[in-house]
Amino acid sequence: MPALEHAASKGFFFGEFYLARLFADTTGPYTDHAKAYMLYQRLADAHADIDPDDDQRAPFVAKAFTALAGYLKRGVPEINVEPNPERAAEYLHHAATFFNDKDAQYELAKLYLKGEGVPLNTRQALHWLSVLTEQGHASAQAFLADLYWSGEYLEKSPLRAFALVSVAVENAPAHERIWIEDIYQNIYCGLSKKQRENADGLIQFWRKQYGRAPAVDRFGLSRLQLGPIRTCSNGELVRVPGQATSAQASNAVGDVATSSVRNAEISPATPMPSPAIAQGTSPAIAQGSAGGFALRNVGDTSTTQSE
Repeated sequence: MPALEHAASKGFFFGEFYLARLFADTTGPYTDHAKAYMLYQRLADAHADIDPDDDQRAPFVAKAFTALAGYLKRGVPEINVEPNPERAAEYLHHAATFFNDKDAQYELAKLYLKGEGVPLNTRQALHWLSVLTEQGHASAQAFLADLYWSGEYLEKSPLRAFALVSVAVENAPAHERIWIEDIYQNIYCGLSKKQRENADGLIQFWRKQYGRAPAVDRFGLSRLQLGPIRTCSNGELVRVPGQATSAQASNAVGDVATSSVRNAEISPATPMPSPAIAQGTSPAIAQGSAGGFALRNVGDTSTTQSE
């Protein structure tokens, strides 16, 4: 924090950006939305017209615009900034079109779908979501899957919903995985085993078409993706793509722990697994039904992003 504050006070771009990210993080100890908003606003005002193709700061400026839009949609009461969905939409439109930012395009699609800050335009919204889905954007894929499941704005298609959300879970970055898994759990629990099996061919096809290449994992830690153990209301275990079962997780923990010991013999600086992981701490249990999850709010900073 002192290093970032010093860099920001000297006007260093990345010092300001990452300090804003730190203040905007609701899960950390330094949350201060007023300071985050002011820093993002300064970055957006100073760099709105930089070259989106040749300036390495362009993607970060786009994220600043997207973050500002989230704040403006709900307001910043700490500094008396009232909600302004029209201005939020303008910021998203600039990030989405000028900087070609995928997250801004996704958030803008949701505004068009609801007519918030922009004229209601279902066709434009679905166009953005479809394009992003084809590009492997996990949030757009999960959102579109939820629309197929509910039959809202699109013809109801449970198998398409399940296939698409299965790919979305596999594509999801860690910070988006919980709410996407919520949608997956809801659809999974609403289908019979036979219906899930019928979707296998479509899942395989869409995985090739809309999947992303997996990140290179040099240390094998991806095997420890242990999210909550999810069950349907009837007690059936929800098998989430990319998530180990309890037995597999236990084996993976043992493998990594053993590997760490071997590595430590070669390199004493290698850290050992934490006691909680080494002891195989059981994840929490989450239950779901076919009732349906609401769509995520634009710019929501809460830790629970599905309602």
